[in-house]
Amino acid sequence: MSLRSMPRRLNPRALRRPSLCHYVSQANPRLGLAWQSCRNVASTPTAEKVLFPGALNSEFTNNLEFLRPSTNKAISTFRVLNQYGQVIDQERGADTTDEEALELYKHMVCLNIMDLIMFEAQRQGRLSFYMVSTGEEGISVGSASALNPTDTVFCQYREAGVFMQRGFTLDQFMAQLFSNCEDSGRGRNMPIHFGSRELNIRTVSSTLATQLPHAAGAAYALKLKNQQNPDVEPRVAVTYFGEGAASEGDFHAALNIASTRQAPCIFICRNNGYAISTPTSDQYRGDGIASRGAGYGIDTLRVDGNDIFAVRTATKEARRLALSDGGKPVLIEMMAYRVGHHSTSDDSYAYRQKVEVEDWKRRDNPITRLRKWMEDRGIWNEDKERKLRSKLRKDVLGAFDRAEKKKKPKIRHAFDDVWENVTEEQRAHVEELKDILTRYPKEYDLSQYEGGIESLDELLQKKQ
Repeated sequence: MSLRSMPRRLNPRALRRPSLCHYVSQANPRLGLAWQSCRNVASTPTAEKVLFPGALNSEFTNNLEFLRPSTNKAISTFRVLNQYGQVIDQERGADTTDEEALELYKHMVCLNIMDLIMFEAQRQGRLSFYMVSTGEEGISVGSASALNPTDTVFCQYREAGVFMQRGFTLDQFMAQLFSNCEDSGRGRNMPIHFGSRELNIRTVSSTLATQLPHAAGAAYALKLKNQQNPDVEPRVAVTYFGEGAASEGDFHAALNIASTRQAPCIFICRNNGYAISTPTSDQYRGDGIASRGAGYGIDTLRVDGNDIFAVRTATKEARRLALSDGGKPVLIEMMAYRVGHHSTSDDSYAYRQKVEVEDWKRRDNPITRLRKWMEDRGIWNEDKERKLRSKLRKDVLGAFDRAEKKKKPKIRHAFDDVWENVTEEQRAHVEELKDILTRYPKEYDLSQYEGGIESLDELLQKKQ
């Protein structure tokens, strides 16, 4: 058959049938929103708006004018308290009780003290690695306080405050940092990689930004569960990341997935000014990370991260939005300044002036701002501050001392949790390791490991 004859075989009725997209949307309107509806009619001569499916509701124009972001005003930053701890909008208020504010303050101070002690411990060689949250305590503690305990959380590596606010104890922090026998991760992760099934917080991963698509996928699963179980309180997925992680491809993939699937996912960006040694001026030329949310059709807000009340208010509203209309993603860019070094492997004074850091520490930070607010209300003073810091320091040092004295996890955990039963190949590896440890006892000190070499026998006796 020639190519010319092919059109003659087309069924004319098929041309008059509604498109598949149109048919599906009519059969079940819940499958798509108005802005997602397919168009099966081309542009008409009198059309004033674009009818192309790739850009709906765009008006036609004969003016050749490029969109120039540099000419637009920067996205505004939401705040509740000013730099002096004073509420800006009295009608809105701080949206908290004195008891709540005191609890938030204690958690931020405790996190700050733990950071100072553990940083010094690493410098003494008693810890292999650590990352501080100095200057960003309000973001993690404040946002976590506004979430539901059942919401699932995917952290990056500077969200110890989220764990603390949700109930992670100092002993649990220290067990993971020292990788001792009480570490829930069984000593398999480097320090700062916390995780808690009980608190609905997924274990931190070293690979940058991988938590973002994980959160988007989890949010879509939660959306389906929320629809299938209307009598159960709905949940959202929340993920944290730095502005440096927003340069990874996973960031864009996650936002696009969450947007197109309308998944109830809250993306919280900690924009602290530096991606390790790279300042934001070398990371991007757009208006921060918030400007990217609009490009993906996501409700977006920029917040003063030094204002814990603004953080709480924004997170509460973001959660409400994320669960509205069947579910939708929300992006919050929380502005802060990374006062500490990126990690104990970094010397930030090699790429920024010390006076810049000291100025931020002195001029504005979340702990000082909340303290000013509490002092103005008469619920805090210098004496209470001194007693709190003294107590918290003793608590942190006590947990530190207990954790440092405990033994390392059992050697068998190097092989556990891979297969349900020990495979033949694993058994050979365990027997080989046991043989080496037995033949060279002076080379391998097993006294520091719980159970010693006998823990390998436990594994070998396990049924195949």
